[in-house]
Amino acid sequence: MSETIFDLKPENFWRAFAEIARIPRPSGHEEEIGLFILGRAKELKLFAEKDAFGNIVVRKPATAGREAQPSICLQCHTDMVCEKNADKVHDFLHDPIELLLDGDVVTANGTTLGADNGAGVATALALMADKELEHGPLEFLFTVEEEVGLTGARNLEPALVESRTLLNLDSEEEGAVYVGCAGGKDTQGSWRAQWEAAPADAVPLLVTVKGLKGGHSGLDIDKGLGNAIKLLNRALLKLSDLGGRVASIDGGNMRNAIPRECRATVYLSQHSLAEAQSLVAELNVTFRAELSPLEPEVSLTATRQEGEPKGEVFSPALQDKICCTIAALPSGVQRMSIDIPGLVETSTNVSVIATDSEQVALMTAQRSSVASRLDEVVGTVEAIFQLGGAEIERSAGYPGWKPDLASPVLTVAREAYRSLFGREVEVKAIHAGLECGIIGERVPGMDMISFGPTLESVHSPDEKIYIDTVEKYWKFLLEILKVAK
Repeated sequence: MSETIFDLKPENFWRAFAEIARIPRPSGHEEEIGLFILGRAKELKLFAEKDAFGNIVVRKPATAGREAQPSICLQCHTDMVCEKNADKVHDFLHDPIELLLDGDVVTANGTTLGADNGAGVATALALMADKELEHGPLEFLFTVEEEVGLTGARNLEPALVESRTLLNLDSEEEGAVYVGCAGGKDTQGSWRAQWEAAPADAVPLLVTVKGLKGGHSGLDIDKGLGNAIKLLNRALLKLSDLGGRVASIDGGNMRNAIPRECRATVYLSQHSLAEAQSLVAELNVTFRAELSPLEPEVSLTATRQEGEPKGEVFSPALQDKICCTIAALPSGVQRMSIDIPGLVETSTNVSVIATDSEQVALMTAQRSSVASRLDEVVGTVEAIFQLGGAEIERSAGYPGWKPDLASPVLTVAREAYRSLFGREVEVKAIHAGLECGIIGERVPGMDMISFGPTLESVHSPDEKIYIDTVEKYWKFLLEILKVAK
């Protein structure tokens, strides 16, 4: 694979992309990629500095004759979402990402690719080493823990960044420049575990939803994709009518991903097993009919757990609270933007549920480009949790990024794209959290845009980057740096 990817253009981008694919970088574990960046800066004799939270800035002097130009900051995040297929053996803390060339895309073997935001990191590393590019002073800002709440940007030391123009390299559609994004908050409900012995005549079934595509809970929330937690809960409610007793429910991995898989252990009496299996088979057909053709691989199954020792189950009251709460929680688009046609304004996602000996915790994520609407949808989710008897935890959230169509760097970008490709670049806002909103708060006066190559199915093992868009994105970026004054 390494020989093949090095044949792609631009070669220095793909070489850097392959290098960082070998470096594990889950959120909260960016030490190794940070050491790699600092080591590369040292090799290139570039100034580098790291703040107390782990964010890194590298500075590259201007080429001769352009020293007086204002500095431009190119910003990306070093962490990645770690999702894999259930049958894939992979340790994200130690194993490299296996890159695959598949026609016109690069993808990974059964895991997330890490192009979000490995594409931005590879770009920065390639530009740090580029000796041919004409440019003014450049800064490369590498933030950490973006995928778990933009906490690196939130803790950025403002003095680390000298530039007042920023190019965020974390968008996923070539031919578009983003000038605004949604703000967001996470809301978690949890129930203290209340256990009872499983009924004496009951046998355990493992009920599983799998085969869904998953995806980004902002970018993909309007695509009509299945939510594994919501689907599985529909089965649990019906199995409850047959006397089913839930012992655990676990699904989803990331707060900002639509859950692809969910599983529950349910105890049922021997005489109810046949009816339960028939019910699950009927629901499986229903789910496929509802979600076809978007989710052709969706599967609901119930497998008897032979030889399992008798365990404990939720109390009836706890089971009712959890299942009714999941049923009541909205998950998906709540409102479309009035100002920008086709843009999701407000959404919410049921993200992760986990059972342990002490509690059952359910994580949800809300987004909106309108602050008051964000407060409204968070309030709705909290009210449902409260009615369901859950203890509620709220994240601090992150701000949206208000579009500035008079932005000087946007003007430069528009002219650069027009001169290169003979057409206008699309100017958009995005229903996802970009670090621009936070960086704009931390570093007042920052003029910002965001762009990148085309990615698809990020935050899922189907993640891919389109090869031809990388070259166009690269030329666009170089032209901006060349003509910026």
